[in-house]
Amino acid sequence: MSVNRSGGSIAAPLRILLVDDDAQRGAMLERTLSEAGHRVVAQASGTDDLLDHVRAHGPDMIIVDVSSPNRDMLEHMRHVSREQARPIVMFVDDTDEAMAVEAVKAGVTSYVVDGLSPARVKPIMNVAIARFRALQELRDELDKARATLVERKLVERAKGILMAQRGLSEEDAYRALRKLAMDKGKRLAEIAEQVIAISDLLAPPKA
Repeated sequence: MSVNRSGGSIAAPLRILLVDDDAQRGAMLERTLSEAGHRVVAQASGTDDLLDHVRAHGPDMIIVDVSSPNRDMLEHMRHVSREQARPIVMFVDDTDEAMAVEAVKAGVTSYVVDGLSPARVKPIMNVAIARFRALQELRDELDKARATLVERKLVERAKGILMAQRGLSEEDAYRALRKLAMDKGKRLAEIAEQVIAISDLLAPPKA
């Protein structure tokens, strides 16, 4: 099962990328995940090649179990969160609050201190996926709002060009852009970009 952004219960099986710097703890964690119906698709002892592992195996979730995280490790997770976002659960022994804050900034969805016990793994995974979905929805909404703002600015600039060059009113300039978009079967913002590009191309060179 892939981790999508819809609501509802979280069902097995999940494909897990497991990172553990302790072979014995890693084996215990893999056994716990297997008993819960999940599958560990890859294991690593560190995060140096984390992004490569994610690209190669396409896990639904990343679980990291380390004694004490460091900034290099968090930077690798930050790269994954930017390019191949996944829920990340991190089990640590270190209680450094500053490191916990940095981990969350790097994309860790659940940071668990001294909490690696079989009984806690499943609920922690559930919370991590729920948080991941919520964060992704917020990011999507923010990206959409930014894109809408950019498109509005393009349309406003294109209207200004038509108003200046053709002596149109603002309403008529907008209608002209909208009609051209409909005739060409393109989005209004695309037509606005073309108008701006042509205007820039035909503009006299600056002295």
